[in-house]
Amino acid sequence: KYKELGADVSGEVTAHHLLLTEDQVVNSNFKMNPPLRTEEDRQALIQGLLDGTIDCIANDHAPHTEDEKARGMVKAPFGIVGIETAIPLIYTNFVKTGVFSLEEFQRFIAENPAKRFNLANKGKLEVGYDADIIVLSEDEVTIKKEEFLSKGKNTPFEGYVCKGFPEYTFVNGVCRFERGKIND
Repeated sequence: KYKELGADVSGEVTAHHLLLTEDQVVNSNFKMNPPLRTEEDRQALIQGLLDGTIDCIANDHAPHTEDEKARGMVKAPFGIVGIETAIPLIYTNFVKTGVFSLEEFQRFIAENPAKRFNLANKGKLEVGYDADIIVLSEDEVTIKKEEFLSKGKNTPFEGYVCKGFPEYTFVNGVCRFERGKIND
């Protein structure tokens, strides 16, 4: 409503809220804030991205140790590791299935966030923009928390098979990441 009235507002959603519902919660790796909701809510989030109500997909990276997450639902901290799984999860479950086009995906994860935060020369692959590029793989890879580069291993997506894992990440034209290692 406020966007329609011209207010300077935006919204984001995470990969885990686009993919999971409260019916799937089995342990504290599913404990997040805001909490998971119904299938109807999940579908509304997807529709919100597609109709422009929601602008961006955020990864909401909140790493915790396995000991912290083993405290049970009441005492475990909120959050999951998101930075290593968000792109492949969205690519596999939404781009590869035709829910989002590749162009929409790029807009949700790069162009819209850059625009929202006034990041000049970011968010597009065009002349005049910084060469910030992610090269994705079409190989199927199983999510294995023990292979995360993050110190956090808390994920509800252990065992999911995805495509679209970053093979290379370039920042301003310089390769800063190759699958399995970070370049200095």
